[in-house]
Amino acid sequence: MPKSSPYSTVERERWASLGSRMHTSVTSEQFEQLKGLNDQVSIQEVNDIYLPLAEMIHHRVMASMQLHHKLSSFLQLDGHKAPFVLGIAGSVAAGKSTTARLLQLLLSQYDTHPQVDMVTTDGFLYPNAVLQSRGMMNKKGFPQSYDTKRLLRFLTDIKSGKPNVTAPIYSHMVYDIVPDQEQTINSPDILIVEGINVLQVSREGSIFVSDFFDYSIFVDASEQHLEQWYIERFNLLRSTAFQKPESYFHRFAGLQEEEALQLAQQIWRDINLVNLTENILPTKPRAELILVKGERHGVERILMRK
Repeated sequence: MPKSSPYSTVERERWASLGSRMHTSVTSEQFEQLKGLNDQVSIQEVNDIYLPLAEMIHHRVMASMQLHHKLSSFLQLDGHKAPFVLGIAGSVAAGKSTTARLLQLLLSQYDTHPQVDMVTTDGFLYPNAVLQSRGMMNKKGFPQSYDTKRLLRFLTDIKSGKPNVTAPIYSHMVYDIVPDQEQTINSPDILIVEGINVLQVSREGSIFVSDFFDYSIFVDASEQHLEQWYIERFNLLRSTAFQKPESYFHRFAGLQEEEALQLAQQIWRDINLVNLTENILPTKPRAELILVKGERHGVERILMRK
């Protein structure tokens, strides 16, 4: 007897046949600007996976809007406009950011919800000075390294319909929060919240970050592929961003190839893999949809909660 599962599996070929694709498209130029540094995602991948995904989310957004309108009418309330919040989780190097940026572009092409904003939970990390004072720099990205109270306040304001809600900005170049700079979110139709920690259980009592989500996606891949992608990205950064003197990792730019490989493997093994197995993977069952990736970031199948 087959083992029961809360998810229905849709194989890639069937998923690619879904949807009308009438409202959305991505040009080659847009795609090159959107994809991650070492993502091997192709335009074909966008057509087969992300266009149907955007259309499915569009239907959920419309259903949410219609339900809100009907309930407000029934209760005789002047309901505020509450953004549809989409959470995207997954490991370091899984391709979360590319998924989020692609969905932001595609979903904004629908006339019914053209304003689609995105925030990353990197902005809610404690500044390096705080992490250093607490002896937590080697736990950056772990649940305790985030200002969860501030993230929950931000999401509460978003779901309350408050205009001009601000979020901190994180710079991967300097590996820290940017002082005196903020991102302003002003009553979007859809807000995409992307980060490794978005499905994790809150450390602030009974309220979870995911309580504010209308839908959630987990970008999944094997540990072997994730490690490979992380090392590839580290090497690309070593020859690009790390070369800049202002980069936090500038000291790694001159490493020999073997030294760089050993360092990347150590960082993955001692930090990212620990975070993945202890904190990130246990949250996967909380997602409503899982994109299961194979080699070179190609999605092989989609798991949808029944």
